[in-house]
Amino acid sequence: MTRFDRYLLSQFLALFGFFSLVLVLVYWVNRAVGLFDQIIGDGQSALVFLEISLLTLPNVIRVVLPVSAFAAAVYTTNRLTQDGELVVMQATGFSAFRLARPVIYFGLCVTLMLVLLYNVIVPASRTVLSTRTAEISANLTARLLVDGKFMHPTDGITFYIREISDNGELHDVFLTDDRKDSSRTTYTAQRALLVRGDVEPKLIMFDGMSQSYNLANQRLSVTHFQDFTYDLGGLITAGKVAKRSLDEMSTAELLFPTEAVLAEARTSRAAMLADGHARIAQPFLALATSLIGFAALLLGAFSRFGLWRQIIGAIVLLVVVQMVNNAGSSAAQQSAMMWPLVYLAPLLGVAISGVMLWVAQRPRARHNAGPGPMSSERGTA
Repeated sequence: MTRFDRYLLSQFLALFGFFSLVLVLVYWVNRAVGLFDQIIGDGQSALVFLEISLLTLPNVIRVVLPVSAFAAAVYTTNRLTQDGELVVMQATGFSAFRLARPVIYFGLCVTLMLVLLYNVIVPASRTVLSTRTAEISANLTARLLVDGKFMHPTDGITFYIREISDNGELHDVFLTDDRKDSSRTTYTAQRALLVRGDVEPKLIMFDGMSQSYNLANQRLSVTHFQDFTYDLGGLITAGKVAKRSLDEMSTAELLFPTEAVLAEARTSRAAMLADGHARIAQPFLALATSLIGFAALLLGAFSRFGLWRQIIGAIVLLVVVQMVNNAGSSAAQQSAMMWPLVYLAPLLGVAISGVMLWVAQRPRARHNAGPGPMSSERGTA
């Protein structure tokens, strides 16, 4: 790698890191707001929120990196053009394809990052996230021990605690069980304890009353008790991890799905093949977007007002490539023989970049060839 290539690559990587950080923070904060309300609202701690947020971060980075690569390529190329650095290199005889070599290095670096994210980091994080979500759903202590708030752990159940003492004792407990069509039962107690049973958790209530209303004959039965044990096993279905989604499966399982994997995923072979090949093809969109941003700006001549027309054209081309990518992915999921379509968008992006680079160097090639036999310069000389 020459000194010029290293210099240009360092410029791309520096801007790429900045844009990635900004976009990841914006995207992550937007997702974290809803996640915060959901997790903290269920009585979980801030550490649980931080853990779940970090597990969702790899998927956010996967989405942001191609956009950051495009933004870094466009911004860096525009700045180097305005500073005259690319103009000087073009004047020394560098062709458009030679100038694009550090851009290819940069695009391949980002592609390598995305390959690791798509095939290793994201599936692993999604697996851990699914496991932790199941464990959090099973945590009765966090979901029920919230004082001063009416809780609805499942359909037909309303639970309220006025106060929780420092030693874990519940004061003034209210519990309504409306899951049966024939009756409705309400429990009130002055004190209660939430304990772990042999199999399922239990709520032990002291100095309370049970009111059972029969809907058929409209009779109310009232029972006072000194202590009463209520089985909480039916309140929350917990403990079992759901079947894996496509995001949690390895790339090898998606590319070569067995009958057991198909049954577990509950989807078609075409969808699994499309997702598996997308993990290979999608990272190369970073290379395509980088080249599109660079090549589009090379089409413009030097201007103190900037290359806004070329930048807008690059954005339009990026939208076209993304539309082709969406169409190819949708078509690949319809038939197991259509999986090559997921590679169409990266190939199209690279091909468009090659055409623009070829067009960008044509005027310079004519200029470097010198005046022709019929030119005005030769006649004057």
